[in-house]
Amino acid sequence: MCVAVPVPVLSADGFTARVLRGGVEAEVSLLLLDEEVRPGDYLILQAGYHAVARLDAAEAEERLRLFEQALAPVIARQEEVAQ
Repeated sequence: MCVAVPVPVLSADGFTARVLRGGVEAEVSLLLLDEEVRPGDYLILQAGYHAVARLDAAEAEERLRLFEQALAPVIARQEEVAQ
């Protein structure tokens, strides 16, 4: 199963963009998008390297909040088991 976590765009140049994925900068392909991508936008990636959707900051922040909310019980349980 693939979880589409929004990643922020640091820079974009033609058919590629630099994003921050898991705290590491990565270059991704924009070939599958039909809209302009700018720094400050967020992308949804397929297979980690192909952008398939562009999100504005508000939509990305809402999705990230929902991920955090959904994962909170899992993280709490892992912390209990680790103790």
